[in-house]
Amino acid sequence: MTVSQAPLAGVRVVDFGQYIAAPGAAQVLADLGAEVVKVEQPGGDPARQVGSYGEAMLRCYSRRKRSIALDLKNPAGAEVARRLVASADVVVQNLRPGVLERLGFGPARVRELNPRVVYLSVTGYGSAGPSKGRPGYDIAAQAESGIMAITGEADGDPQRVGFTVVDAAAASSAAQAILAALFRRERTGKGDDIEVSLIDVAIHLQGTVWAEYEQTGVVPARKGNGQPTLAPAADLVRTKDGHIVVSAYTESHWRRLCELLGRPELADDARFADNAARVANREALARVLADALAACTSEEAVALLTRGGVVAGAVRSHDQVRNAPDVVAGGCLVPGTTGDGTGYHVPVLPYRLAAWPVTDAGVPPRMAEHTGEILRELGYSDRAIGELAEAGAVAAKPTAEAAVSG
Repeated sequence: MTVSQAPLAGVRVVDFGQYIAAPGAAQVLADLGAEVVKVEQPGGDPARQVGSYGEAMLRCYSRRKRSIALDLKNPAGAEVARRLVASADVVVQNLRPGVLERLGFGPARVRELNPRVVYLSVTGYGSAGPSKGRPGYDIAAQAESGIMAITGEADGDPQRVGFTVVDAAAASSAAQAILAALFRRERTGKGDDIEVSLIDVAIHLQGTVWAEYEQTGVVPARKGNGQPTLAPAADLVRTKDGHIVVSAYTESHWRRLCELLGRPELADDARFADNAARVANREALARVLADALAACTSEEAVALLTRGGVVAGAVRSHDQVRNAPDVVAGGCLVPGTTGDGTGYHVPVLPYRLAAWPVTDAGVPPRMAEHTGEILRELGYSDRAIGELAEAGAVAAKPTAEAAVSG
């Protein structure tokens, strides 16, 4: 397959984003074949300054992009950015609220330059409420959306989810919104302004939690492992070499589980006779299940229960996940290469398009790596590029030969 056959072939994205949420949305578009120009400040995306985790962000969310470094406070640098956004189909950003507006690159100004543009802003709290000026971070959204309130053991402190779940979900939601806006533009010729807030995404992720709360009036609370009103449902069970999770809360599945474990009498045990009893006696249920599976490894236990139609999964570490047959066969983790030739693997799109298989991760750009290349595409001569660099408008140092050739 060639790039010209990609779903988003010919779409140009200008990415003013930092860290995860906006760059992640642009990354989805890049994997679908869009050309993405990553606009960095002269010091680079702040992710470049935060060690291995920052490098991980760049490997995940800056792949396949080209990097140009601009000083948007410099008039000449701002002019370069204006040319860029005038040529764009999509602009994405998640800078602190008001920053791009003050620099002349908010949605209203960009639309004056380019009426057909699709402009995405990722914010922490939206643009309407009292927190509209607050910077947004994943952990704050987890805390203020209720996610941390329901995560952790019942008698323990609130806990965050073990990765930046809201940022990652915001990137996915933003990409979905951009694709919808591009489809609308194909029919109407009109661009659109999109706002995705971390707090909205964090609440949306908890759809069933909110629906049950509205239905019952019971405020959700931490329950540790397991679904609060069903058992066994996502319950953690110890095995010979680790843990599995088990869900068998319908009566037919519960009885089938008891048969598979060689303990059919449990189905009629008063402590476990129905779902309400099992929820009330969850600790006892966990001990009974652990005793029944004590001789099995986690993989053996999963195989046993799966053969009988009971939902179960082994709790795997990342090194085990990497080598799991289903993960290997599915091809979710694909190879990439850094600018210095270092190889790595990273997850790509979580879906497969038969007409556009994504089998490699591409290369994350070095800071300002493509500044000269992009400037030439925008009509700047090599001499002009040298002058921009000398004025500090761009972070690029053309060769001596190039500097005099224009």
